[in-house]
Amino acid sequence: MLDINTDKVCYVIAKARMFDVKEEISDPDSGSNPTDEDMRDILEDFADDPTQQELMSFIRGLDEEEQITLVALAWVGRGTFDKSEWAEALETARDEHNARTAEYLLSLPLLADYLQEGLEAFGENCSSFDEGH
Repeated sequence: MLDINTDKVCYVIAKARMFDVKEEISDPDSGSNPTDEDMRDILEDFADDPTQQELMSFIRGLDEEEQITLVALAWVGRGTFDKSEWAEALETARDEHNARTAEYLLSLPLLADYLQEGLEAFGENCSSFDEGH
């Protein structure tokens, strides 16, 4: 029923969770020695964050139908659409699809939760992905 492999969705969920724990930069003039800084910078959200870049690259690398499915799945998880409205969610995502899908998805503050709940609505989960990775 989903036009995307569940492992791909689980990968996005895992990376989105890593990205979601980032916080605003608290010390822009930080030193270069993390130990001296009590490791405060490790969870700060920098523009060139490799986790964000990896996630954006992965989403951009999906084919158009996979990107559309990912957006529709997030909408189901968010409650914008119900599972029974899946065809409508896909149609809306298809109508609104553009080259900024990765940016749109990363702008959702609870992306990982939305995707997980979307998968669960279809009786899927990431347990096999978690075991294999």
